[in-house]
Amino acid sequence: MKAPGKIHVTVWLFGLAGAALFTGLLVRQGIGQVWDAFATAEWTILGIVVYHLIPVFFDALGWGVLFPKSDRPRLFQLLWMRWIGESVSTLVPSAAVGGDIVRARLAAISGTPLPVAAGSVLVDITLGIFIQAGFTLLGLFLLVDRTGKTSFVGPTLVGVVVALFAFVGFYFVQRLGIFRFLARIISRLAGSSDWQSLVQGGDTLDGTVRSLYARRGGVIGCCIWTMASLIIGSGEIWLALWALDLPASVVNALILQSTVLTIRSAAFAVPAGLGVQEGGYLVVGNLLGIPGEGAFALSLVARAREIGLGVPGLITWQFIEARRLWRVRARLAANAR
Repeated sequence: MKAPGKIHVTVWLFGLAGAALFTGLLVRQGIGQVWDAFATAEWTILGIVVYHLIPVFFDALGWGVLFPKSDRPRLFQLLWMRWIGESVSTLVPSAAVGGDIVRARLAAISGTPLPVAAGSVLVDITLGIFIQAGFTLLGLFLLVDRTGKTSFVGPTLVGVVVALFAFVGFYFVQRLGIFRFLARIISRLAGSSDWQSLVQGGDTLDGTVRSLYARRGGVIGCCIWTMASLIIGSGEIWLALWALDLPASVVNALILQSTVLTIRSAAFAVPAGLGVQEGGYLVVGNLLGIPGEGAFALSLVARAREIGLGVPGLITWQFIEARRLWRVRARLAANAR
């Protein structure tokens, strides 16, 4: 019971730190000025919410190609599972991994074998680390080309190298059979033969992950669709720049999308990247000639999109779980008669 308590305390501490940073930055930029800038977006925010479904669709395609055809959910199922997973990752304080667990669970509930559901998500996450590193380098190149400033190149490259090491390490431990290894350790510590099924389950998951990586077409397809999602996702930043009467260009949108995603990923422990995302917009926006209140308003538009699309996603998730729980209870009650 103590460990979960420590985890919850840590999450709350990071959340409070993020909230304090958010508030400090907002006060510094001027609450009135930021609100006036944000208000100019008006109904464009609704368009941005709808537009975001396009990159979510591409993410669903990237995840879908990893499945063997015999176990692949329908595209519509992949889309709503991806949407719900992103909603959980964005709005629930779970260090950004909760959404991936949820979509693996939803895939299994929908009829996909559990090892395939979990394995596809693991492979998708691993490839996503690699693709985002490449997208970060693209944004870095564009930013240096646009501004001529190089002071941030070193720290960014260090971050990219760390991300690539994480990708390589995560990839190789999966190929080496990490899940069977962990299950065997737990089984030995438990000192009971009852845990043998856990070892067998870990072995099955290891084999499934290896088979997914062996499908080269699926791996390449996932990388292509993921990169397409990141690039097309910058379109919503372009819409926000245009709506807020800020310097709107494809290059600026790509730079902001790349760098802010990188900063937010680096600060994954902060729930929803609160404060960190706003700081990223302010720093990069300043380099691109965007005034502080406009950059903060740009982040608020992104927050509005997250809430506008994320809250319905969370409600849908709870509805699915409640309906499944009701069906299980009804079945148990019927069997007890």
